[in-house]
Amino acid sequence: MQTKWTPYPWVCFSMCVGVMGTALASPLYPLYQQAWGLLPSHITQIFVAYMFGALASLLFLGRLTDRFGFLAVLRLGLVLMTLGIISSALAWNVPSFAICRFVIGVSSGLITTSASVGMTQLNNKGDLQRAAATTSLTIAFGFGLGPVLGGLMAQWLPMPLKTAYMPSIALSFLAIYALFQVRIPAPASAAPATPAAGGLSLRDVMPVLSQPRKPFMRHYMLGCMAAFSAFGMFSLFAALAPSFMKDMVPWHGPLVSGLSIGVILFLSAGIQLLARPVATKKVAISGFFALAISNILLMLNIQLGSPWLFLLCVLTTACGHALCNLAGMAIVNKVSKPANRTGLLSTYLIIGYLGTIVPILGLGWLSDVMGLTHALQVFCLCLCLLTTVLGFLSLRARVLPIPRQ
Repeated sequence: MQTKWTPYPWVCFSMCVGVMGTALASPLYPLYQQAWGLLPSHITQIFVAYMFGALASLLFLGRLTDRFGFLAVLRLGLVLMTLGIISSALAWNVPSFAICRFVIGVSSGLITTSASVGMTQLNNKGDLQRAAATTSLTIAFGFGLGPVLGGLMAQWLPMPLKTAYMPSIALSFLAIYALFQVRIPAPASAAPATPAAGGLSLRDVMPVLSQPRKPFMRHYMLGCMAAFSAFGMFSLFAALAPSFMKDMVPWHGPLVSGLSIGVILFLSAGIQLLARPVATKKVAISGFFALAISNILLMLNIQLGSPWLFLLCVLTTACGHALCNLAGMAIVNKVSKPANRTGLLSTYLIIGYLGTIVPILGLGWLSDVMGLTHALQVFCLCLCLLTTVLGFLSLRARVLPIPRQ
């Protein structure tokens, strides 16, 4: 006989553990670079392999949550994630590791979409701003926990490219076990997430892209571009922070780079919690301008090499990442209805993941051509200009009404 486990906290835990494996490899890239003789472009390609997996998942598997229910898809995503992490610990070259990252990306898309829908459905208080904040906070905390634990293990334990993955594997097994114990209450399992009869059809794996009603299109696009900007800035730190930090701070090693990534995401989680009661428009404006400032600070520090200026850059990046993600999720919840929430969320995440793929691939190519320093300046300048324009567009946008679900 199975024990009754309360579903909401375990769905949150499963999302946290699921996304934990996605950024775990970030502080390990210098070790892979040394072991396999990689160029900066190789690192960005490995990083982007994960993003392509996540993008493919959102494009072709987005309907699975509506078709089979969020719980079944979340279980599948966690199983795939665990297999991808175990395989990463066994990878022997760039192609094998890239395949593992691709599998992790596919599972990340399944986990993020299904758990986000599940947390909204199980939120019995009906507070969509609270649901958005909880979802963004859980994602940020999970992303941050991965590189911190991975960096800690790699810094002090032998065989770092294998032992760094052990905590994530153990927690994934716990999450999988928990998800097979929970039972969804009848009201929460109502349509549209009730599993449908019959097997998988071609329609279920066709790209699922949605758009909101016309009065909300501008707001929705600003929300999507908030994700694009936040994901793009984070991908810079996740992929290449260990490479450019060596000229900015006096400390080195997987733990240092893992902590820098983790600090951004832990602070992001805390800021999102504090900013939850703030109006969405103010959150979006503040987030865009914070990201613009963080890019200016990083450009300055390329020349100055100050650890204190780098710390200030990390703090403003965390603030911008938090506020842009919170605003984006809040906008998605406000402009969507239960019937189209999965599609709008998938489209939102697809645009966000494009923010990690296109700029970081360009950065990797430019790094091989003109050097990492000059390529980093180009990246920061472009993202600074983009977020400044988006900040001014948000200033002119009208306030969204409180939705009636």
